[in-house]
Amino acid sequence: MTGLLPAALLAALLDRLLGEPSRWHPLVGFGRWAQYLEQRLNRHNSILRGALAWALAVLPFTVLAYWLASWPVLGWVFAVLCLYVCLGGQSLTAHARPIAEALQRKDLPLARELVGRIVSRDTRQLSEEGIARATVESVLENGSDALFAALFWFLLLGAPGVVLYRLSNTLDAMWGYRTPRFLLFGRVAARMDDVLNYLPARLVALSYCLCGDAGSGWRSWRTQAAAWDSPNAGPVMAAGAGALQLQLGGAAVYHGESVTRPTLGLGAAPRAQDILRALQLVRRSLLVWLLLILLVWILSHA
Repeated sequence: MTGLLPAALLAALLDRLLGEPSRWHPLVGFGRWAQYLEQRLNRHNSILRGALAWALAVLPFTVLAYWLASWPVLGWVFAVLCLYVCLGGQSLTAHARPIAEALQRKDLPLARELVGRIVSRDTRQLSEEGIARATVESVLENGSDALFAALFWFLLLGAPGVVLYRLSNTLDAMWGYRTPRFLLFGRVAARMDDVLNYLPARLVALSYCLCGDAGSGWRSWRTQAAAWDSPNAGPVMAAGAGALQLQLGGAAVYHGESVTRPTLGLGAAPRAQDILRALQLVRRSLLVWLLLILLVWILSHA
């Protein structure tokens, strides 16, 4: 465990300094492998075939990570690099900040195009408020997935833990839709992601409360999260919306169908500057996590 603590700190530093790899990113290659499996196996849209595809996609790489992480010295270096490529803190900023800047310049066509790259909803007709809302929601939820949950599973199980989590999360993003093509095939991927995110999501919701308006964050989490259709996104986004004193949720268009979502948080509708505030909330929460990791590491050597 103590070896994982400095590894987590170093990986977070690498993410901060370098951002995500611009070439040869392992998750890009994994996405191609997952797409190949889906095309070959998703012919009858069955849960069993979806479970087989999930196992073929995730388990071999998890076992490989376990084997590589067991090597003396090089295993620790592998663990650092493994967590580094699984973290997405700087990537989150790199995607969200340009949307805020486009909104501040009143360049709605560009802002719609950019937000369409990070959300699954239809963004072609979004207003400035709709773009800001979609981006803030994405920052809060993806901050939980790409940063905190990855850190959680790394600290708990090391390199194989973060590989298991990150690949499962990627499959949920690819297959976890309630569309005719993925309704049954993607069910195992969606449920595995729900299970793996259950504890991290609640720790993230607590972190957002502590690093923002704690009272509003806690009330929103307690009274609104259960109404959201995702058991993990609900607490994260409700707590984040309350902590920022913003109102999220509402109508959105997914796969050509208009959906009315519950209201999360309270206060004003999001604007361009609130995207930057959401990024700051994620960064403050990450700093708290890293300081706690550093403190535990120091105390373990005292």
